Amino acid sequence: MADTVEDITEGKQPRSVRVVLLALMIAMMLAMLDNMIVGTAMPTIVGELGGLEHLSWVVTGYTLATAASTPVWGKLGDMYGRKGAFLSSIVIFLIGSALSGMAQDMGQLIGFRAVQGLGAGGLMVGVMAIIGDLIPPRERGKYQGMMAGVMALAMIGGPLVGGTITDNWGWRWAFYINLPLGAVALALVTAVLHLPRKRAKAGIDYLGVVLLTVGITSIVLVTTWGGTEYAWTSARIMELIGIGVAALVGFVFWQTRATEPVLPLHIFRSRNFTLMSLIGFITGFVMFGATLFLPLYQQSVQGASATNSGLLLLPMLGAMLVTSMVAGRITTNSGRYKVFPIAGGALMIVGLYLLSLMDTETTRVTSGLYMAVLGAGMGCLMQITMLVAQNSVQMKDMGVASSSTTLFRTLGSSFGVAVMGALFNHRVQDVMSERAGSLGSKITEKSAQLDAASLAKLPQEAREAYQHAVSSGTHAAFLLGAAIAVLVLIAALFVKEVPLKGGPQKPPADGADVPPAPVAEAV
Repeated sequence: MADTVEDITEGKQPRSVRVVLLALMIAMMLAMLDNMIVGTAMPTIVGELGGLEHLSWVVTGYTLATAASTPVWGKLGDMYGRKGAFLSSIVIFLIGSALSGMAQDMGQLIGFRAVQGLGAGGLMVGVMAIIGDLIPPRERGKYQGMMAGVMALAMIGGPLVGGTITDNWGWRWAFYINLPLGAVALALVTAVLHLPRKRAKAGIDYLGVVLLTVGITSIVLVTTWGGTEYAWTSARIMELIGIGVAALVGFVFWQTRATEPVLPLHIFRSRNFTLMSLIGFITGFVMFGATLFLPLYQQSVQGASATNSGLLLLPMLGAMLVTSMVAGRITTNSGRYKVFPIAGGALMIVGLYLLSLMDTETTRVTSGLYMAVLGAGMGCLMQITMLVAQNSVQMKDMGVASSSTTLFRTLGSSFGVAVMGALFNHRVQDVMSERAGSLGSKITEKSAQLDAASLAKLPQEAREAYQHAVSSGTHAAFLLGAAIAVLVLIAALFVKEVPLKGGPQKPPADGADVPPAPVAEAV
């Protein structure tokens, strides 16, 4: 049974499409929850497996594999069919989850987490690209709003779920829990989703894949290691920057000559697509920077418990969820969307500026209101960027458009954590030296981020100095974020409001019937 635009725009969503959407939400939940759950379980994992010095690679390995594989999955879906690529990514993710749960040492865990990351790169891209195939852009906003809700739920519930699983079942179940959920998604997609089969005549652009992977890996390592593992001016960081720049320049050059480029550059000829890529990058920059420093501020300065760290972000994530759903519904009903990037940029600037005003006297209610403003801004942007990007390309490039938008947001998050983190650490160390002298310098010598146990052991004077230092660090980080968010507002002003495909169609002047645009079959 084929579904038409009229079926969907009139709200007649077939049951099969709703089942597919359920499976997609489960798959997105898997990708989003994993890092949140594992982060909570890490102290227990290190306690059993050892290898504390390699701890960061458990997260870095996963992030690298996800970022590097994201554009490849998008291109594979465009070339050989979306369903096969998506099912393959689920299977790889589940294999990585099972192996991670069986890891016997830290080296194995890092390797198996990289396998997980390879699958995770296809999960996020597959979800967005399949929605792009099934749902016309005019109707797509409200469904992508649901996906934003899944992301917010994962960020809130992840730490709580991770703590509960680790305490009651053991850390290995932080990985095993993916298996039954993934099996359900796998079964539903296999049984219900039927998309047109594709077979590209050209082969895979292997050189492009290698160059892009090397470039992305170098960027992520620079942003991960810079200022922590190695000084920003160290030889290792300079080498990585050189390798990354050379690989990306070579990649761009090769894409103009490849028969079937992994990232066709012609999609960037669309002004809207290029602007959405920039907006997505900055949104990732701000969002992940905020989720890193807000819990730290609330725990260190406001005395909140680290156990419920996910709940500390509830005002921001709740506002993001509500705004995203409202934006999607309005876009579906009106077909208008330019107002949301503009409003989102403005709200982000205001929210980040308000957060930069927080000090040691700021109450939780006040900081919660500031977070809600920022969350409302991000809610206006999170899914609209994907919607407009997909609407700016042809159907044959849907996977590439989805993967590129996801990749830019991922890279933005890496830069956000690195740049805002470097500024935060610098301010904390300066203020500690000013207020606590040599003791302050010694306290933050190894890390500017103290856990609750370390903070409790400090003398009263040093503890108060640290609280002022964290306030100063968050002020600098959020003020930088507000300045960068101005670029979102500027970019949004240049967005051209192209009518969304799949909207109600006007009959031609002669009264002849207009055939509906086909939508991918889902039964």
